[in-house]
Amino acid sequence: MNQQKGKSENVFESVKNGLVATIEGTGDVVKAVVDTTANTIATTMRGAGHTGVAGTQALTDVARGVIHGVSVVGSDIGQAAQGTVIGVLRGTKETGTEAMQTIGKTSGVVIRSTAEVGGDVAIAARGLVQGAIRGARDVGVSAEQAASAAANGAIDAAGKVGANAAERVRDAVTGTISGVKVVLKEPFKSREM
Repeated sequence: MNQQKGKSENVFESVKNGLVATIEGTGDVVKAVVDTTANTIATTMRGAGHTGVAGTQALTDVARGVIHGVSVVGSDIGQAAQGTVIGVLRGTKETGTEAMQTIGKTSGVVIRSTAEVGGDVAIAARGLVQGAIRGARDVGVSAEQAASAAANGAIDAAGKVGANAAERVRDAVTGTISGVKVVLKEPFKSREM
């Protein structure tokens, strides 16, 4: 368990620090995030296997590293979120239903990480949907399905951050984004417990 935590911290720090250096060097946030995420996910997944806790942990570590790294250099959180989804899809090479689950998981991690660093979860959510739409073609799914998976993953995670965050994210991803109608699943208002 302790060894896993060590690997996790190494991946997180490696992504965060590598991204800081790349963004400062090039200024192209989306490309830096896509390349860093895809390469790190591909390498980490090869070592961990594609499934189970190790695969999910790798995805979490990479996405958290991206958001923390981008916040260090003060770059656009929406562009970082967009690049994260595209990079994760390229790195995992998931298709079909697995790609939808991966988009949803990635969206959740990005929203939680954005909240951790005090970033704007609404901007991150919109970026996630834009990234899912751009990445959909690469993994053989419809842009509508990818957009909905990203939006619903973001809303679910924002709901765990707080009611205000959930409302802001829902407002940000409702409607048409990049020419694609985003369909939200019901119910997303489960506040009575």
